[in-house]
Amino acid sequence: MIPFPDISPNLVSFELFGHEIALRWYALAYIVGILFGWWIVLKAIRTPRLWVGEPPLTAEQVERLLTWIILGVILGGRLGYVLFYDLPTYLADPLQIVKVWEGGMSFHGGFAGVVIAAIWFCRRERIPLLPMGDLLAVAAPVGLMLGRIANFINAELWGRPTDLPWGVIFPGAAAQTCPGVIGLCARHPSQLYQAALEGLLLALVLFWLAFRRGWFRRPGALMGVFLTGYGIARFLVEFVRQPDAQFVSEGNPVGLALHWGGWGLTMGQLLSLPMIVVGLFFVLRARER
Repeated sequence: MIPFPDISPNLVSFELFGHEIALRWYALAYIVGILFGWWIVLKAIRTPRLWVGEPPLTAEQVERLLTWIILGVILGGRLGYVLFYDLPTYLADPLQIVKVWEGGMSFHGGFAGVVIAAIWFCRRERIPLLPMGDLLAVAAPVGLMLGRIANFINAELWGRPTDLPWGVIFPGAAAQTCPGVIGLCARHPSQLYQAALEGLLLALVLFWLAFRRGWFRRPGALMGVFLTGYGIARFLVEFVRQPDAQFVSEGNPVGLALHWGGWGLTMGQLLSLPMIVVGLFFVLRARER
């Protein structure tokens, strides 16, 4: 077992007028991830050899798009968590919905928010949808990797109990709530699994296809690879990721959102399956074209 490293969730903190002001690693992950995505999109559209004809949008349009992407990530991520993971709690106290600083963001909700923002922007600016989807697909994985690393630093979204040698003893309730275990228990560092699969590995594959294999010339293909790759990675990691507490009950100890008999799927797996199907559709469609 590996003790949890002594890392503060705050990168820097100071007191101002009697209140603590802090820059958290999680917020920094969002900032750096968005800025990196902005940079990689600019790099792509400024490389003429990657495109058939002109790039789908200009640098000025990328700057305008950035604002809508940020709104899509934040609003979609929060509303997705409310709708998919804990709707009864938020219906009982709607004011809790706006308290984003207390946690509760959903990747699938943020993804839906970005899709809606991108479609609206493309129609407004008369930009083709598939090339835009490819650009956003290449820009996303690094931000996902940084976000999952920040989840690990925050000691949140930890995995199920394990006796593997790389199991981590997370602080707080994570170490105290393992069924049948006396004393502290270790858990899968599922945040790091996701950072490696959804982030690093998927980023390397997409960068290679986009900048070495010329897949920007196949509209929709990179977007399809992202959807399929993320969906498969998330589906697999869900087997070792601790489900949200609201799904766990005496009759459903493993926290399945949909179950029948001894089988079922977690909420993360349910939301990932459509991504896999849609992603494969776009890959095959691009190959046929």
